[in-house]
Amino acid sequence: MKSVIIIGGGIIGLCSAYYLAKEGVTVTIIDKSDMADGCSYGNAGMIVPSHIIPMAQPGVIHQGIKWMFNAKSPFYIKPALSLDLLSWLIQFYKNSNQDHVNKSMVPLRNLSFFSKELYREFAQSANEFGYQEKGLLMLYNSEKMGEEELKTGKVAEELGIEVDFLNQQEVKELEKNIAVNALGAVHYKSDAHLSPNHFIAFLKSELNRMGVKLISNCSLVDFKVSEGKIAELLTNQGNFKADEFVIAAGSWSVEVAKKLGVKLHILPGKGYSFNVENLIVKPTIPTILCEGKVAVTPIGETVRFGGTMEITNNNDTKINIKRLQGIVEKVNQFYPDIKVNLPEKEKVWHGFRPCTPTGLPIIEKSKRIKNLTIATGHAMMGLSLAPASGKLVSELLMGKKTSIDITEFRSC
Repeated sequence: MKSVIIIGGGIIGLCSAYYLAKEGVTVTIIDKSDMADGCSYGNAGMIVPSHIIPMAQPGVIHQGIKWMFNAKSPFYIKPALSLDLLSWLIQFYKNSNQDHVNKSMVPLRNLSFFSKELYREFAQSANEFGYQEKGLLMLYNSEKMGEEELKTGKVAEELGIEVDFLNQQEVKELEKNIAVNALGAVHYKSDAHLSPNHFIAFLKSELNRMGVKLISNCSLVDFKVSEGKIAELLTNQGNFKADEFVIAAGSWSVEVAKKLGVKLHILPGKGYSFNVENLIVKPTIPTILCEGKVAVTPIGETVRFGGTMEITNNNDTKINIKRLQGIVEKVNQFYPDIKVNLPEKEKVWHGFRPCTPTGLPIIEKSKRIKNLTIATGHAMMGLSLAPASGKLVSELLMGKKTSIDITEFRSC
């Protein structure tokens, strides 16, 4: 029986373990944390086939420079004397063009719809995580932003994504229970959402049932490599052997791969979220407030608000109050009935999204190490793309034809 060790107990690692275990593989997951508060726990919980445009796109550099001088903006690159940052920025700049967008949209769409299909399968067997298909509203309150969103919506429509274009009155009719201060919206009806915390709990329960071993607080020390293959994994909890290895460690994948001489161009993008409970009125449809890039997700009786993308390093755990204020101000601007207050620091979740300079995830067999597969770099779409990524990892390891073409999902 084939044995696999997955390095990383986040949602990509968990989904990879699930589909490998279904193939009868013996799976062990190791993670340096207690696996209780990874990047996906504070995720907005959105499943977004609508997100067909990669982060590297025309105009993003110009907009990013403008945002750099606004303390409350949704995007920030933390300056540092770092060759990794310089290299990432150069590659990001090279990829921020229309040709890159054109060749990325169909692969992203296919990966997203494949993932949604697999989420539906999970929900049909046991919907313990609030999976719902209410779509996604892209709300805007300026003519300029409206033009951009309508243009993107038209492109999505051409690619087979179900889209409605709503004026101010139609937004009010859709969100009847709460005042919405918006000129209009693009409603992506193909999108869905769920409770990230409940889905991860469900996955862990399934993995335990399937005999997958989860080892927490297990720090990788080094690898033993022989004849171009990983022979052994050295950790603070002993040494481990397996036939195949998977790196799915999110932003920490860079450090892990480096020990094998594998270079991954990934930087962490810090984001924040917080929950507000017991609101008298609240939105019912997952929403992005376009001017501030703020995600709004109703999860049961709670509403989760999230946002910002700070390109930084894995040690930067400080919460930037100004950027948090930017989220709160946009929420109150779009939803005048809610009156959200700045949350206390201890109630704010933060996590690091692994960002590639292409804006596309990495899902591939390593060219350098024969028994290594890499699945990382999903940025803010880790939860959205996790089941598809996990399924593709299992297909790669089992030597099967992949369900979708993964040519574009490779490291630089």
